[in-house]
Amino acid sequence: MLCSLSTGIEAKALASIRDLEKELGIPILAFSCHNVNSAEITKEQLARVQALEKDLGVALVAVRTAA
Repeated sequence: MLCSLSTGIEAKALASIRDLEKELGIPILAFSCHNVNSAEITKEQLARVQALEKDLGVALVAVRTAA
């Protein structure tokens, strides 16, 4: 399972989240989770992915696509 920050939250749901933030006095992040299968990659491929992660400052995940 892979989770990421939610985008495209409906206005009503976003308002509910903002109301809760105000009530609690703390920021709240919304995440959505997806079922994914990681791809099997070679050591060389992994090294390339890790190098790009370092350059971009993000986490990258190699996944299998449905065929």
